[in-house]
Amino acid sequence: MRTIGLVVGGMRCRRCVREVTARLRDVPGVETVMADTESSVVRLAGTMTVDDVLGALRGLNYPVELLGEPGHAEDS
Repeated sequence: MRTIGLVVGGMRCRRCVREVTARLRDVPGVETVMADTESSVVRLAGTMTVDDVLGALRGLNYPVELLGEPGHAEDS
């Protein structure tokens, strides 16, 4: 199973969280999505790919960065 952490800029309210998490739940392989408005961090677990996750958020106008080293997701 893979864990991916994202910082989603501007995700500060419940509506924003619903919008982001709804898109991410539709990504093939995503098993869980947890979002925190205070830190703007979203954590996903499952067998999804980073490209699919980032692709799901395109067009939402939120800047997205992977947590950890730039350009790298966390594997577990």
